[in-house]
Amino acid sequence: MFESRQSNRGRCKHLFVAGLICLTGAISPGAFGAATDELFADGNRLFRDDLYWAALLRYRQASDAGMNTPLLHYNTGVAHYKAQQYLRARESLLKASRYSGLEVLSHYNLGLNAWALGQTNEALRWLRRARDQERSRKISKLARKAMERIRAETTTEDTVVVRAKAEEVRKDIFDFTLRARVGGAIDSNVFRSPLDPYVDLADATQPLVTPEVQEGFYIPVNIDAKYAVQSFEHESFFGTYRFGGRFYQDEALKNGDEYSHEISFGTEYKRQKDTRKRRVFSAFTFAQHDELYIDRDDGIGRIINNVDITERFNYVRYGPEFTFQQSFNRLAFGFRGKAQLWNYEDPEVVPEYDHEYFLFGLNTQYKFTRTSLVRVTASVYKRRFGDRPSFELDGTQLAGSPEVDYNYIEAGVTARQRVTRYFWFGVNFVRTDREDKHLGYNNYIRNTYGADLHWQPSNRLDISASGSFSVYDYENAFAFQNPLAGRKTLERSRGRLNATFDMTRSLSLVAEYRYDDVQTNDARLAYERSQISLAIRWQSR
Repeated sequence: MFESRQSNRGRCKHLFVAGLICLTGAISPGAFGAATDELFADGNRLFRDDLYWAALLRYRQASDAGMNTPLLHYNTGVAHYKAQQYLRARESLLKASRYSGLEVLSHYNLGLNAWALGQTNEALRWLRRARDQERSRKISKLARKAMERIRAETTTEDTVVVRAKAEEVRKDIFDFTLRARVGGAIDSNVFRSPLDPYVDLADATQPLVTPEVQEGFYIPVNIDAKYAVQSFEHESFFGTYRFGGRFYQDEALKNGDEYSHEISFGTEYKRQKDTRKRRVFSAFTFAQHDELYIDRDDGIGRIINNVDITERFNYVRYGPEFTFQQSFNRLAFGFRGKAQLWNYEDPEVVPEYDHEYFLFGLNTQYKFTRTSLVRVTASVYKRRFGDRPSFELDGTQLAGSPEVDYNYIEAGVTARQRVTRYFWFGVNFVRTDREDKHLGYNNYIRNTYGADLHWQPSNRLDISASGSFSVYDYENAFAFQNPLAGRKTLERSRGRLNATFDMTRSLSLVAEYRYDDVQTNDARLAYERSQISLAIRWQSR
């Protein structure tokens, strides 16, 4: 057995890989002919000389010549690992692990390979199997040390994104990943209807409205796919497709269906040297969103002047975005920008919602200790509409008024603290200031207070929770756009609880609860809603 040191994303420099072994007894002389034996032996020699790509070529030639042994798969897997082709290494090592003579070594190396892929739970699972076996004390000892180092390194991760961060994977030249999730869910208020009857002060006749809160079953569907080409050492070109939607099964609730498609193309640059990391992301995104414009009191599509405007909320959006992130041992900073055009359906009889969207943001983060950090964010963004007249100070919209033009300034702070290796929590605050460029009717200041936590009671079970409370302070706007209703008030509470159980390496069970509550003196907008779902998630490995 050979032992060598391999850098793991600059973080796990002292994990040993149980390297190539020569079980000559596993292949009887002449079993595959002198040519295949010579190719295999030459591959081993090239590996010892650190010529991993050349070794892989010899192993491939031996395979093409007819050799198909566990030892060939094992040696190929370790060579792929050394060549930083971790996905291919996993495939070969899994084949080798089916042979009892190589099972222990394969499990150990599968653990190191999973760690190189950024899959901490998977790495610990394989290493635990290598540690708990009784056939090789040396491998058991190495596995124990590897687990200790992985856990030590994990505690130094940014606790905000230990589980959810994008995996910094050194991939093969071509890489395809796919994640799909489908299940069943109950929605307590499909159309976000007000809970109580109210007088509609926006209507000149001021009728009494009795909303109908409707509950229903729906199927949530989510698909994420990404294809990447590693064009340079640290840079890749990618294309992504995302789909998300919910589909109600009761025909009477079909107006609550909602779904989105999104396609992105771009480049991503990642580089790490010691504790310094740099990430540059750029993409052009095109998205389509379908959502019906309905009367929230009863879920029926809206009709104005005998014209059906139910599809008024359907839109496409497209535009470029850019992100830069630089991190050091304790300090990290970055910025991002986005420009988009939102093109809504034109109902003709009422103004459309087409607008331009521009954003620029900054962020900085500082780790005070290995277990605590503070992040500060700031951004400015704009929504400029093309066919929607602004409100006058009395709440009316006049045909000749300038189009709506909103400027936003937003600042936030987040603090996170890890309590144990498997539990952390955080609190955050965001202040948003919106300016209505025409007279300031829709000016507001929004203060949002939030908290979240993450707990991993076992390697297979992951639990997270988050909640927020937002208070809107409107400077001039009236409830129902009517001065008689008084100044508009609005408070919103949201919560989420998620539990994920990994049944297999690729298959997970996901349970989720969401809560949304809006309290306002504009009774048309007030509602309470909860959604409970249970889904199966599959992801390629």
